[in-house]
Amino acid sequence: MRQNREQSSKIRIPLGERIFYMADNVLMILLCVVILIPLIHVVAGSFSDGTKYMSHVGILLWPLDFTLEAYEAVARNPNIWTGYSNTLFVVFVGTVLNLLFSLIAAYVLSRKNYMLKRLFNLMVVFSMYFSGGMIPFFLIVRSVGLYNSIWSLIIPPLINVFNLVIVRTAMLGVPDSLEESAQLDGAGHLTVLFRIITPLIKPTVAVIALYYAVSHWNSWFNASLFLKKRNMYPLQLILREIIIQNDLSASSTGDEAFFMSETIQFATIVVATLPILCVYPFIQKYFVKGIMVGAVKG
Repeated sequence: MRQNREQSSKIRIPLGERIFYMADNVLMILLCVVILIPLIHVVAGSFSDGTKYMSHVGILLWPLDFTLEAYEAVARNPNIWTGYSNTLFVVFVGTVLNLLFSLIAAYVLSRKNYMLKRLFNLMVVFSMYFSGGMIPFFLIVRSVGLYNSIWSLIIPPLINVFNLVIVRTAMLGVPDSLEESAQLDGAGHLTVLFRIITPLIKPTVAVIALYYAVSHWNSWFNASLFLKKRNMYPLQLILREIIIQNDLSASSTGDEAFFMSETIQFATIVVATLPILCVYPFIQKYFVKGIMVGAVKG
């Protein structure tokens, strides 16, 4: 036993492999720095005095004259909280419906004894690469009565084809014997789907739920097309208006207000980004396992 330990300790990693690991580590450190610096700049700017920030040149790594005025201005803006409530509704309801319909559709497309499986798979993949365009999409949404409705942000993007293909691939990896055993015990399709297959592909479901939630949280284009009532605007559309107009509806005109609006933009970005960032640590353990589904066959 001792000899085996001594032999293993004498094993040396080849020089080329060590160089590769060192270069890989350096590259990852640089990538983390490139990602973190803009985030630190935004957070530091949100806590900075507006006048001093505008006179600052270069990257900001810490607040200039620490203040919470920007966050107080965001808290006083009713549009922010209305957008928050609308976005939370769309994210929660939309993600639940996305998962439900994606699981059902993936279950149908993954059944090996389904006669039209090949035809529907081709149709699904075709729709991923080709679409009718924005104008036909707008006309269809308006003709079915979803125009100027919050449901126009939920029903049209009900199923994402890429996510559907991932879920279908995960279901194809479930052994057929489990389904056959459940059917012998009298289980129907819904029982097989939600009590047998879905628990076995839980990492994939968690990743797809994250994809759908992030997509709903960041979505603003559909809202700009289909919503005209301001009280229905999601948070990202409110944030877009703030950034483009470089002002808040509660702000007044003048140089001081302009300086203040710069830090308010950063505060709004932080407020809009923080909730979705808090979700990642809870799903991180499923992320790699779920996204690599189908990559290794064993």
